[in-house]
Amino acid sequence: MRNLKTLGLFMLSTLLCLSCDKIKTEGEYLRKIPIYSTLGQQRKMNIEIQEPIELDRTGKIYSYKDFLFIMEWQKGIHIYNNANPSKPVAIGLLPVLGNMDIAVKDDVLYADNYFDLLSFDIKDPSKPKLIDRQRDRFSLSSFAVGIVSNNVKSDEVKIIVDYKDSLVTEEYIRTYYPEQREVMLHYSSSESGSGTGGSMARFTIAKDHLYLLDVKNLHLMDISNPSKPRYLKDIELFPGVETLFPYKDKLFVGSTTGMVIFDISNPSQPEKLSTYGHVRACDPVVVDDNYAYVTLRTGSTCVGSNNQLEVIDIKDPKKPQFVSVHRMTNPHGLALVGKYLYICDGWDGLKSFEADDVMKIGERRLEHLKLGQAYDIIPGPKSLIVVHSAGVEQFDYSDPKKLKQLSSINRSNLN
Repeated sequence: MRNLKTLGLFMLSTLLCLSCDKIKTEGEYLRKIPIYSTLGQQRKMNIEIQEPIELDRTGKIYSYKDFLFIMEWQKGIHIYNNANPSKPVAIGLLPVLGNMDIAVKDDVLYADNYFDLLSFDIKDPSKPKLIDRQRDRFSLSSFAVGIVSNNVKSDEVKIIVDYKDSLVTEEYIRTYYPEQREVMLHYSSSESGSGTGGSMARFTIAKDHLYLLDVKNLHLMDISNPSKPRYLKDIELFPGVETLFPYKDKLFVGSTTGMVIFDISNPSQPEKLSTYGHVRACDPVVVDDNYAYVTLRTGSTCVGSNNQLEVIDIKDPKKPQFVSVHRMTNPHGLALVGKYLYICDGWDGLKSFEADDVMKIGERRLEHLKLGQAYDIIPGPKSLIVVHSAGVEQFDYSDPKKLKQLSSINRSNLN
């Protein structure tokens, strides 16, 4: 009986809606409208440093000598004089669009420009000079963001180079239901020797060689002559490779499915030693002589159900062994300084731990700093540099148990 009554009510409401008024709604909306170009057009443009601009969407960071580089996908590379970490001074913006990673050796900066590898002379960082472009060094599927079409020759690839605010009028026809209320929304949306990179880096330098990660390949370049990088070969890995971390004569590759260890005693002939597998998740890696520390997280392009720090015994790099696991919120990049471990734990900020006992790291938290979405970290010679969703922070970590903030680079300041 109840089912018949429910069915009757549904049929009645359907019949009533047949007589509902059809109305036209019109409104103005603030939208981000893409500006398009082609890769061929971008390749013809001179790349010269511009005046400093505010950070918008912070990307990866890199430290070289007294300079700090902050990458921003659709803007380029922000360059700062960081001789005094308490007062970093903006030098300018190097407009390398589609840039996600850099590495520097002997005053030559290597950067990805969509699918190309660029080399810049930065003897004077205020006047970088493009000295080499290697076309199509990276796969067309390497960087999906900003790419509109890629099933064509690389010069014809259509890309989004910027966005502009535009007030648009839209209308649509809908059925009017008297019990419903509507609020007109006005909104905007956002479409966000060698140096040292963070644990999220896909570029790294070791023994006069530049290692570059692609979607599933490790590209190997000889940079014994830094101004003329020489391509050696590709090493095919598997889809999902994410990060590179060199340590002594080893290279550690983090992926969405595990960690791969290479012996690079002969840097031009990396030898795969082992693969440590785990559940699918993103995973930056840092290491010392005995252990590898790997963060796993869910969300974004990562598919998995774990947010944690794993510790792996690598005393025998051919047979890595699981040691311990410690729960986190949503860990990203990390840094190891002596017996202290610093972890960027996503929206939960920056956390520091005493790591001398790898079985009890999670129980030995020292500090918890709320910084927005903490992404990556570099332990530099003068400061601990942390990048997060709103900018870059620098800390004095001479006392690793008590960080002291030195400076903040964010959207509201340039100096």
